[in-house]
Amino acid sequence: MKKYSGFSLFRNALSHNLNWKQAWRKPEPKKHYDVIIVGGGGHGLATAYYLAKVHKIKNIAVVEKGWIGGGNTGRNTTIVRSNYLWTEASLFYEKSLKLWEGLSQDLNYNVMFSQRGVYNLGHNLQDMRDIERRVSANRLNGIDAEVVNATQIKAEIPLIDTSPDARYPILGASLQRRGGVARHDAIAWGFARAADALGVDIIEQCEVTGIHREKGRVTGIDTTRGKINAPKIGVVVAGNASVLAKMVDLRLPIESHPLQAFVSEPMKPVLDTVVMSGAVHGYVSQSDKGELVIGAGVDSYVGYGQRGSFQTIEHTLEAIVQLFPMFSRVRLLRMWGGIVDVCPDACPIVSKTPVDGLYFNCGWGTGGFKATPGSGWAFAHTIANDHPHELNAPFSLERFTTGALIDEHGAAAVAH
Repeated sequence: MKKYSGFSLFRNALSHNLNWKQAWRKPEPKKHYDVIIVGGGGHGLATAYYLAKVHKIKNIAVVEKGWIGGGNTGRNTTIVRSNYLWTEASLFYEKSLKLWEGLSQDLNYNVMFSQRGVYNLGHNLQDMRDIERRVSANRLNGIDAEVVNATQIKAEIPLIDTSPDARYPILGASLQRRGGVARHDAIAWGFARAADALGVDIIEQCEVTGIHREKGRVTGIDTTRGKINAPKIGVVVAGNASVLAKMVDLRLPIESHPLQAFVSEPMKPVLDTVVMSGAVHGYVSQSDKGELVIGAGVDSYVGYGQRGSFQTIEHTLEAIVQLFPMFSRVRLLRMWGGIVDVCPDACPIVSKTPVDGLYFNCGWGTGGFKATPGSGWAFAHTIANDHPHELNAPFSLERFTTGALIDEHGAAAVAH
């Protein structure tokens, strides 16, 4: 790795970084690629990276209608965990968590993964029964999980209100100590730079306007920068998956909803973990800059707008203040929204489609960020081999006709 002295960094700062090498190239699209990945978010870039690194496919393009990381990758609350209920889901997320644990070294890029632990709170007896069930299921699958009581929670998180007079009394929680948070921009930049170094063409400002087929097989795409041919196309466009699917007359069982999040003004460190509550339906952590990062549930209406309703913000802030009364004195700094696509069973689609050579990765709902490396790893295997890996085989499109759903709705508390 090249080292820079303090003088070198100072000199480049004065030159407005004009002498710094770009993190990835800005190539013109070629006429033909072996694989095209549609979507330049974390999942799409991870797919391209693992296609090139693991499966040795070099002639790959990632096409993105905007800029790298400008979609949901940059519009989330960065929580990483794997403590889902059902075996199929928990093992998939656990693969991703294990990749997260070595990702900075693998990419030679600091993704700022902080394993500070994730608490899922229980407020009544049924919550605690569900927590016991989920923790037991996690342990059976070799995933770290434990049940903690209110006294233990108060000892670890002194600011939280565990009094019996609280509106939502805290009886206990599940705790995954290996869970935590990461830097959303860094995951996009890290995968982009690493994929580019392996020869992947990353083509920004290139919107897909059509998908070509011949005799039931894809042959290429139309874009705002011209036609590009490829025998294999992987679509990873989060909330816009149904729009791309319509181009090949494919109807996906998903709904797209706005999902909001917000941060507070910076403050001194007061919260060194992640706290989530299904009953209150809010979750909070503190960033390295000192901002409280707060998230909510999806807005009830469907749509593609990256904004949401004020009542969701109001409800979530009320809930967070009930858990942490001191936070009532903190000002809200900014808010944003993303578009999440939700399947009926709250699990993703990582699958081949009825169109040969066309693959879809979508339907992650509110759990997409934590799955970024695992999703890309499994999707790359599926594209390269034209067959799913055993980890993502249960998440095929066919499950919606066979009835083999993996229902995570409410099973893992807040689904983020």
